[in-house]
Amino acid sequence: MDVAESGRIDHGQAVPSCFRKHSLSGLLPVATAMSFIDTIFAKLKRHPKRIVFPDGDDPRVVRACHAFYEKKVGIPVLIGNREVIERVAVAEKVSLDHVAIVNPETSSDLPVFCERFEKIERYKKTGTRDTRSLMTNPNYFAAMMLQFGQVDALVGGVNSYSGSLLRPLIQLVKPLPHSPFISACLIAEVPDKKLGDDGVLFLADCGVVPDPNVEQLASIAVQTGLVARQVFGTRPRIAMLSFSTKGSAKTPSTEKVARAVAIVRELADRLGVEIAVDGEMQADAALIPEIAQRKMGPSTVGGKANVLIFPELNSGNIGAKLVQYIGGGRVYGQILLGLSRPAADMSRGAEVDDIVAVAALVGLQAVEYRKLYPAEVVESDVA
Repeated sequence: MDVAESGRIDHGQAVPSCFRKHSLSGLLPVATAMSFIDTIFAKLKRHPKRIVFPDGDDPRVVRACHAFYEKKVGIPVLIGNREVIERVAVAEKVSLDHVAIVNPETSSDLPVFCERFEKIERYKKTGTRDTRSLMTNPNYFAAMMLQFGQVDALVGGVNSYSGSLLRPLIQLVKPLPHSPFISACLIAEVPDKKLGDDGVLFLADCGVVPDPNVEQLASIAVQTGLVARQVFGTRPRIAMLSFSTKGSAKTPSTEKVARAVAIVRELADRLGVEIAVDGEMQADAALIPEIAQRKMGPSTVGGKANVLIFPELNSGNIGAKLVQYIGGGRVYGQILLGLSRPAADMSRGAEVDDIVAVAALVGLQAVEYRKLYPAEVVESDVA
């Protein structure tokens, strides 16, 4: 198989014109009565993509790759030892036909990747000299394949802690020009179709930034709003969540959320992005129109939010798990935000269907990334 360093970026950089204030009906499919994830599979069939999986010898991943190809939505690439992966496939009774396997230890790309890695400024600052041992790590090798265009998207984290996956992505994959740091969002599909857009909601940040300051919280909201705008093709309605609604309680944390609302509006205007945002508000005020009317009066977001921004990682992660395990929702992600290439950090508790669905989501993102960020993607291909 033929097979840049991340940094803080000025908020003043413009987003692509297709994110600005006009219709996005040509982007990702709007959820309908059809299952949300089925709409993703249907769209991706027209633009199949190559998805790399660094956890290549995990039985769930092997089964997911078989299912991914069977759906005719792309070519999966497993990272790992071929003999080990083939034994797993036999044990799981699945075929590896049309599933690529790349072993970093024996890959002809390893010397090239090592040379490229040594040129990265962040690598020079680590004092590490054993480049080969890093680049044979599946997460590093997969991130390098992603950065240099050998694959279109990455799905990892199934068998490793988030830091093990995020570190190489941050070091190797270029950031988007309007993104100051990496964060993540989840997409939840809940049984009650009156919530969000036909039961589909975006939740952030549920997996990366532990305690965002007010500027980071605002940036997370805008980044998640941009992805929601991609998916729904309409203006995102962003609720900045708290245990307080419009000053019903005054604490440093509630005031942080309230201040972030103004910064979100300012940043969206600067980027030329049309979004609706309001807060701070409690979750019931964000989702239920009658409660929103009682607690906050007229609002473009209250009672009809499709993007929920949590004040910090504890509440975001706990909330997402409750949606999934008590609320009976399907949760897809974490979809990483701020990278010039699509990537996802899965939960170690992910099941086969979850992995297939998230692979399709980042695959469809890859279709749009080339349209939305042509300069960044082309430069990544040739860097």
